[in-house]
Amino acid sequence: MLTFVSEWALARFGIIGSLILFAIGLAALIKGGDWFVDGSVGIAKKFHIPELLIGATVVSIGTTLPEVMVSSMSAATGESAFAYGNAIGSIICNTALISALTVAIKPGLVNKKALIIPVVSFFIVAFIYVGVAEFKGYFSRPLGIIFLVLFVAYMVISVIHALKHPDEADVEEVEKILPIWKSIIFLVLGAALIAVGANFLVDNGSIIAEKMHIPKPVIGLTVIALGTSLPELVTAITSLIKGHGSLSLGNIIGANIFNLVLVSGMAMTIKPFAVPTDLNVAGMNSSLIIDIPVMLAVMGILTIPPLFKGELKRWQGILLLAIYAGFITYMIVATLAKGSAV
Repeated sequence: MLTFVSEWALARFGIIGSLILFAIGLAALIKGGDWFVDGSVGIAKKFHIPELLIGATVVSIGTTLPEVMVSSMSAATGESAFAYGNAIGSIICNTALISALTVAIKPGLVNKKALIIPVVSFFIVAFIYVGVAEFKGYFSRPLGIIFLVLFVAYMVISVIHALKHPDEADVEEVEKILPIWKSIIFLVLGAALIAVGANFLVDNGSIIAEKMHIPKPVIGLTVIALGTSLPELVTAITSLIKGHGSLSLGNIIGANIFNLVLVSGMAMTIKPFAVPTDLNVAGMNSSLIIDIPVMLAVMGILTIPPLFKGELKRWQGILLLAIYAGFITYMIVATLAKGSAV
């Protein structure tokens, strides 16, 4: 749908058309992020829900919409390599770039109790995903349905936990926030603007990448993963500016969970797919020995220390950024090497 707009602009106006859409997408992302955070915080405060938990559920659904759309459309058209690379690449990007930037700039305290469910849920689902990839190498439709059921279960458990453990909010602070109807409108409109803006950027980026003959899994792990992670980036920056760091952390963890159970689950259910084998290292599948280990490592570095100590440290952000830089460098070098070998 929006892809057609990008292709039409490129065919009709050339690079100028792409630049105009890029500017429109950027403006939509910025404004959408502002409204989205305001609406999310308003709902959290109104119902005394911890910001981290609202970030790991409601906000994460909104910011994961681009990944859901891209992966579902890719699976429907038989481009499952995009869906696979997009899910893992988005998790790495969310954690080692977006969350790392916010932690490196402004580390702080986190709600350990609110962190338990999202972190434990992620690693349970991740190990199921990794186990299937490593030992079966094929993601079936029944597994996709199971993942979608896990998504529903996660949401139900999170809501029950939020109702049993309300956040203590100052009465005066609650009175100052937006009315609930305005918060919901801001949340919905913000999510819509973020999705549209991200779509424009992703479409133009992927068109250019394909014309440069970059392998599809690599595009999924880098260009599309970064593009579809723009909502998380915008939300993270806006949350940081507005002083809601817990909302940003919850959003990143929740989005990572949804990338596996919702994004991948939808793709598997629509059209089952095998683990891509486009890139290899020493005769072994790069996805299994590089991408997946990096995904698990960066999430461990981000979430395990605060789970025990209740705070994020600047060293975590710096280490994660270094890992991301190394990962992107590896992808570029591996792609160039594969291209020269062809």
